[in-house]
Amino acid sequence: MEMFSKLTALFQQALETREPSVHLLDSFVEHWKGITNYYIETSDEMIPAKQTDIPWRLKQMLDILVYEEKQQEAEETGPCMEYLLQHKLLETLCTLGKAQYPPGMNQQVLLFFAKLLGQIQQPMLHIINVYRPVQKLIRLCGAAFGSQTEKEEVQFLFIICSKLKQDPYVLNYILESKRKAGNRKPGSISEAQEGDLGGSPKRGEDPRAESTPLSPQAGCIDSPSWSGDDLDTSSTDGHLPSPPSPSTSEESPTTLIKALVTLMKSQKSKIAIKACESLLLLVSIPKEETARCLAEDTALCQLLSDRVCELYKLIPTSLDPADIQGVDTVHWRARHSHGSTEDTCSFPGRDHFETFLAWLDFCDHLIREAQEILASRLAKAIHQQWLVAVVQPQLLQMSEAGVLVATVLLSSVVRQTWAPVLLEELVFFLLGSQRQPEERMATESHVLRYHLVKHCDHISDEISLCTLKLFEELLQKPQEHIVYNLVLRNLEYRNYIAQGAEDKHTVDTEHLEESAELEEDPFFTDMYTESDFNSSSQLLSLPPRETSPRPVGKSQVSDIVNSFLCLVPQEAKTSYHVQGSGYDTYVHDAHELFKECTSYSLEWGWPDTPKPLDSVHPGSDFYEGHLLKVLLDRITRILDQPYELNLQVTSVLSRLAVFPHPHLHEYLLDPYITLSPGSRSLFSVLIRVSTITSLSFSHNLHTEVLSKNPAMKSRLPVQDVTANS
Repeated sequence: MEMFSKLTALFQQALETREPSVHLLDSFVEHWKGITNYYIETSDEMIPAKQTDIPWRLKQMLDILVYEEKQQEAEETGPCMEYLLQHKLLETLCTLGKAQYPPGMNQQVLLFFAKLLGQIQQPMLHIINVYRPVQKLIRLCGAAFGSQTEKEEVQFLFIICSKLKQDPYVLNYILESKRKAGNRKPGSISEAQEGDLGGSPKRGEDPRAESTPLSPQAGCIDSPSWSGDDLDTSSTDGHLPSPPSPSTSEESPTTLIKALVTLMKSQKSKIAIKACESLLLLVSIPKEETARCLAEDTALCQLLSDRVCELYKLIPTSLDPADIQGVDTVHWRARHSHGSTEDTCSFPGRDHFETFLAWLDFCDHLIREAQEILASRLAKAIHQQWLVAVVQPQLLQMSEAGVLVATVLLSSVVRQTWAPVLLEELVFFLLGSQRQPEERMATESHVLRYHLVKHCDHISDEISLCTLKLFEELLQKPQEHIVYNLVLRNLEYRNYIAQGAEDKHTVDTEHLEESAELEEDPFFTDMYTESDFNSSSQLLSLPPRETSPRPVGKSQVSDIVNSFLCLVPQEAKTSYHVQGSGYDTYVHDAHELFKECTSYSLEWGWPDTPKPLDSVHPGSDFYEGHLLKVLLDRITRILDQPYELNLQVTSVLSRLAVFPHPHLHEYLLDPYITLSPGSRSLFSVLIRVSTITSLSFSHNLHTEVLSKNPAMKSRLPVQDVTANS
């Protein structure tokens, strides 16, 4: 019988919607009275709202409002909408939803508000009898983690953010900022507000025509943002109460930003993604005033950076560095979409680690989407609250195991970061902002940078290896300050070249013609037999002899390659025993890497030729800098270090060498420069290593021959026998 009565009412309503608009208001009022009568007539307060006729009546009211709007002229507001606003129906619904009477009423109210704001095309959020109940309803969202109404809450907030993106002017009508309305005199209202109190504006009228303009001092829209809780819903005179005092305003309830951040933590992936998308809509509003309001008058930056710290601290400190390095880049949307399964959690703590990386990726994405003022404020908050307060003490601790894990985690952070503003803050945190040449004994200019470089030469090979990988990750970022701070600032004046020396970039043609003189050079001739040295397969073919000098800093590539090839003793070469394993197999990868570095260095304004030598400061000693010193020291010990560590050292040097800066190429790659006293270059260090290697191979070969032929030992002079024994 009850079902039959509902069907009858449904058919009756369908007929009523086809009648002239004068009957729409009667039908609308009837449905509203049906809702209010429920509270008068019901005796069972435990019946869920879904089992009453309230959801159906709310749907009918919504359908009437949508239909009425379509029938009205563009400049008019229908009588049903006028009734909704003047009688403060939204306020009453919000109160019923907050009271959860009947149970589940909050869910029905959220659905009604979301559909009303989403389907009505007429601007509504600037109207006091709309934005005040919306504010109260926002406070109900995200109040409890994992609530049963998460779906309805996030849908409602998404609609709000979409409307704010369409019309940024109404942001401060919805956003409850920290400043509130403290600058407004008590009881004062703007002309725009007074126009709102008598009902909704006509469609042809611009609700912002009489509004107070944006205040650059306040950084946000000069509009009311006080609470609607004090509103007397029975009053219809339309007068605004006085705004609350600043002290009451600072008692922060759940705001739009806080509600979204709470919903981002939801275990339901669709809820979390929808909340993230809502916040992205909000921060991507292309208005500087809006960005300033979000940055300065809300807790957005604080909440996001707090979440970074919270998730980072959940990562176990006992993680294996190899496991951390095996995790690829995590994207926030994919992480929420796929979630975590038992298959992906291949080691304890991986879920916490990937959740942190996903949140960091979201912050990175948000900073890229946000306006400059908001992006800068958020990046600085992450810098101070997370990097300085949490990460730096871990990197400077005494425990080697702790330093190792913290450094590997930081490498993952660098790999995950791409937003220019956030990357800049990360680089300044690691390296500092200094750009003047380094001093040999200056160790306190930037404490963290000094310790990180020092860790590259740590007694623990594991710490050295992971720190070198950190610097390699940094050098892969399109950030000019990284290369300049680490290396270029020390090569700026080219004082690694001897004062008054002839330009050694021009190869002496007589030196090339006199092959006998070249063969007498102990650094070259003792490594090759006559047949090997003359073999065309060992060296690149030299170009025809030049009759004109080469330009400064432009030594021929073939000359440079041959010079470095000649440094390797023949006995130490193994690549020629395996076909296709020579150095030329790396040329393709090196070429791709060079093109990549060249593409983003075009914006850095690097010169094409080295700085003239006359600009060198007279009497200034050359110091290669802390990083290059450590790398070159590591190269000198290449025969005594683990193979993996040697590979990482050469990888960092190779990364530096591909940057298209003439000073880098000259110092690292040109063997023909004349070094100033006390200076060294990569080539000069490799010559020393090559000499030691040659002597070692000769000694080992001599010892092996003597061990196989003891009779030869008696023929050697006494001093040779003693030396070999």
